Amino acid sequence: MMLVFIGFTWLQRPSDAEMAEYQRQLDSIEAAQKEQQRQDIASGNVDTLSSTEVAHLNNILENMPADNATINNEGVILSLKDGKLAGTVTVGDTTVTWDEVVADTSANPAVHNLAVQAVQRALDVYAKNGSFAASLTGTEQMVTLENDSLKVELSTKGGIIARATLKGYKTYKSPQLVLFDKGDNDYSFTLSNNTQRFETKNFYFEPKKVNDSTVLMNLTLEGGAQWGLKYTLVPGTYMVRMEMVQQGMNRLIPLNINLVDLDWHQKISRHEFGKQFEERNSGIYYKYAGKGGDVKYMSETGNDEEEVKEKLKWVSAKNQFFSTVLITDSVFSTAQMTSNVTNDTPDYEKYLKDVTIHTMVPYSSDKPAPASFYFYLGPNRYHTLSSYDKFSPKEDLSLTRLIPLGWKLFRWINTGVIIPVFHWLGKFMTNYGLIILVLTIIIKLVLSPLTYKTYISQAKTRILAPDIAAINEKYPNQEDAIKKQQKTMELYRLAGANPMGGCLPMLLQMPILIAMFTFFPSSIELRGQSFLWANDLSAPDKILEWTGNIPFLSGTFGNHVSLFCLLMTVTNIIYTYITTKSQPSSNAMPGMKWMMYLMPLMFLFIFNNYASGLSYYYFISLLITILQTYSCRLFVTEDKVRATMAANASKPKKKSKWMQRLEEAQKLQQQQQRQQAKAGNAKRRR
Repeated sequence: MMLVFIGFTWLQRPSDAEMAEYQRQLDSIEAAQKEQQRQDIASGNVDTLSSTEVAHLNNILENMPADNATINNEGVILSLKDGKLAGTVTVGDTTVTWDEVVADTSANPAVHNLAVQAVQRALDVYAKNGSFAASLTGTEQMVTLENDSLKVELSTKGGIIARATLKGYKTYKSPQLVLFDKGDNDYSFTLSNNTQRFETKNFYFEPKKVNDSTVLMNLTLEGGAQWGLKYTLVPGTYMVRMEMVQQGMNRLIPLNINLVDLDWHQKISRHEFGKQFEERNSGIYYKYAGKGGDVKYMSETGNDEEEVKEKLKWVSAKNQFFSTVLITDSVFSTAQMTSNVTNDTPDYEKYLKDVTIHTMVPYSSDKPAPASFYFYLGPNRYHTLSSYDKFSPKEDLSLTRLIPLGWKLFRWINTGVIIPVFHWLGKFMTNYGLIILVLTIIIKLVLSPLTYKTYISQAKTRILAPDIAAINEKYPNQEDAIKKQQKTMELYRLAGANPMGGCLPMLLQMPILIAMFTFFPSSIELRGQSFLWANDLSAPDKILEWTGNIPFLSGTFGNHVSLFCLLMTVTNIIYTYITTKSQPSSNAMPGMKWMMYLMPLMFLFIFNNYASGLSYYYFISLLITILQTYSCRLFVTEDKVRATMAANASKPKKKSKWMQRLEEAQKLQQQQQRQQAKAGNAKRRR
């Protein structure tokens, strides 16, 4: 069918002559339109405003407050002077008066017609905004609220938080950290009646400072109605209370309107030197409403779009170490969210993501405070975020989920053990390099019983290596595999060793190692903290850097070498050498040892772009592990193992149920092999 369709299309295509004729007709129409425009200008034909349009403009201005009775839109500036319309219209570089706009003739018809069209567009804008039209004009002002932690600047254009500065923090190129700047953070409520929609971003609000920590952004509407947003900076916190307040709005908004739209757009700013890693930890996070509501997030590595139909409690534009979170006292009914990376855009160096969120909140025009919110504008610090659950007494806000601490088991280790110990050590020490060192020693001490069992098992296996090699030489054939296994197991039993004894303790330690892998890159406490040659423990400690990237490795290795990562790799190779020397050699898998050496090199490429604090922790941990290994050898000697074997050999052999089942399985396997061998011999005789 596809071939038939393609063939039919090819046969029906227009000829070259038909295409040329079609293009000639288009050119003729365009030429005729240009000629008509030229004749209109030459003859002085101009557009005019109708009497209805002029009357409508008069009516709009008459209903505006006397102190702000001005239409100002895209170069159109009109007002009433002695009861008559007056003003100017600017088109490009040319400005014409109102009298010239309403004249029937003009020396420059082209400019005149553009001016008339500009007035008609302005009339359309003001007519659509009805009772809010008076607030379309004004002068933007900035009002500041600040406490010891946060400084916010409110704009009268849209009545929004236009700029937020976090005190006590800095960026990789600025002594102060601006969470978002003017133009980077916009949000707007859309009120509507049965025929009109009013977007608050278009209006100029009147600021009224209630006290040092509270400002009311207010709109005065027809008939004395009031609508506004009241902001209160909560003392000593990163929280800003935002309340929607109103009076007499039921005369403008019907009571059957029970939802108001909220549109939020933010360009998430870059703050860290390592943009690539920061970008991988930024994006949109959101929490479902209700107790136990889960926290989800959109893709952090690429563009993403999502529609959530369930109710939400908060939405957030999250950075690696800082977040803007909008929390509602009620619920967000639904949400449509998009997140785009800034790659291949002019904003690449300045921003990480461009995010938009469209949602709705419950509304009633007869309530004095129909909706209220909190803005969290602050760091992703665990103890800070956990303390803000008090702002929502009915449910846990779970703001700490903004910090990526791994899956449930690893997160529990971080939140229940690592973070409390880390925070406690911070009360006594100020150098975070030393804190990491002490934390590593504490972890090693706690894990020492498991570690000791691992080392004992490895040491016994190392001592028995010659005996195992002798057994392998004695039973080289495949048909003797079961006999060889029996002898090996007997040797292990006499020595009190278990070939798998080192695996279980290692597995029990793995969750802690993985928990630390998620903890260090997310710990804002390490941000900006120097130690030895590392200027920032939350970023790579670059000792060598170059322009460009290594092919196929730009996303992992980067364009630098991190010294702590290099030291960790070398130490890991040394530890691997020590470990492999303690294992019995085997010809079954000759390439396995080389694979073990390959793993540390893989870690070099993986960790080179990670926080230097993480590489430093693994480096110290491996050093301590090597010391523990050699210390253990002082307690486990060949003489002691041989003595244990002799003592066990003299004892009555009491087989465990597991060993009995193993021997039964081995006997059954031997029987099957003998039967297969007999059957093979019988076939060969035939």
